[in-house]
Amino acid sequence: MPLVITLWVLNLIVSTMDQTLQLLPANLQPELLLGRRIPGVGVVLTLVVIFVTGLLARNFIGQGFVRLWEALLARIPIVRSIYSSVKQVSDTVLSPNGQAFRKALLVQYPRAGVWTIAFQTGSPAEEVRAAVNEDMVSVYVPTTPNPTSGFFLMIPRREVVELRMSVDEALKYVVSMGVVSPAIRPVPPARAAAPDPSGRP
Repeated sequence: MPLVITLWVLNLIVSTMDQTLQLLPANLQPELLLGRRIPGVGVVLTLVVIFVTGLLARNFIGQGFVRLWEALLARIPIVRSIYSSVKQVSDTVLSPNGQAFRKALLVQYPRAGVWTIAFQTGSPAEEVRAAVNEDMVSVYVPTTPNPTSGFFLMIPRREVVELRMSVDEALKYVVSMGVVSPAIRPVPPARAAAPDPSGRP
């Protein structure tokens, strides 16, 4: 079954990317040039387009074009709110220096005594922390087996247990509904206390 599902997913990805060939002019279609349909040509074309787009966006001219494009989108009433929100979330989540989804946590949800896996997404806003007068942490509790939906919670830091498992292992644990357990890691030994220079025990 894993092999069948893997092949099905790969076929779905290749078929979807092959749809990009419809953007080419009729005289440049691979079926016309090569005389037959070759699966995967769309994948290569998609990767080339992404690579070239990344190169253009990294240089001075490309950055100016990106700023011009964003300024244009900022003038469209509904589009600007959606685009700015999505861009802010993507920049925060995908930032290599960000703290979003860098730690797997154990929290009590939906009631005390019931534990579930959560992912740290950051710290609550200053207004929220001032209102509750407590050190809080923002977490995302995914649903099972679809982790793309879930709940955003703000929990006191003292009620959160930080796990040693990686985020990937925790995600597999959630998607598999607890069937695929993370590898057991030995607890690092505690450091011995430094001897007292005075000679006291």
